[in-house]
Amino acid sequence: MISTYAVVQTDRIGTNVTVGEFAVIRKDVVLGDNAVIHAGVVIEEGVVIGPGTEIYPGCYIGKIPKGAGATARPLSFQPRLSIGRDCAVGPNAVIFYDVTIGDHTLVGDGVSLRENSRVGNRCIIGRHVTVNYNTTIGDDTKIMDHSWLAGNMRVGHHVFISGGVLTSNDNEMGQLGYSDKHVIGPVIMDGARIGAGAIILPNICIGENALVAAGAVVTKNVEPNEVVKGLPARPTRR
Repeated sequence: MISTYAVVQTDRIGTNVTVGEFAVIRKDVVLGDNAVIHAGVVIEEGVVIGPGTEIYPGCYIGKIPKGAGATARPLSFQPRLSIGRDCAVGPNAVIFYDVTIGDHTLVGDGVSLRENSRVGNRCIIGRHVTVNYNTTIGDDTKIMDHSWLAGNMRVGHHVFISGGVLTSNDNEMGQLGYSDKHVIGPVIMDGARIGAGAIILPNICIGENALVAAGAVVTKNVEPNEVVKGLPARPTRR
């Protein structure tokens, strides 16, 4: 059912699709079978929404990155965006162009997903999480509410990141401008677990199946299977 109060400019609509009041669906958008687009959603041109996926009210899907002349990093993206099958995108989430989201993934309320990012299958991106540019998140990974992932960051499969975790990608805090050579976020390897409120500094590697305790400040690489805690974080056991 498509509301008579919706603006729908595409004809690439599957069967049993619902579009709510005041939604705006631009041309060349693909809506898979059984997709549900709630009231007030805006989906820009060329976005692909998989079968059975539900987009809740107030979401903006396909935002163009703009720096307003203030950003040091040059903006680059492709005008494409794909959300897999049977996903849910919570109210007021903003997903930029050049993002791919796998199947059966939950994107929570108020999430910001920046350009050049990839999210795997069966993931949870909690409420008000920010995933910055050029960040990859593997399958079966959970990122809890209010965490902040820096740009140029890699997160593996089966990773758990608890609430309020902060990461960073520039030890010079902008003094040297932007360069891919020194603005590098952490790498969190498969199976690692990060406790609530931990802080991970730039270009740090958290090894496979490692555990970072709540509130730790990680200033050095963490070895696989290692447990670290404290400020600064130090190994306690394996």
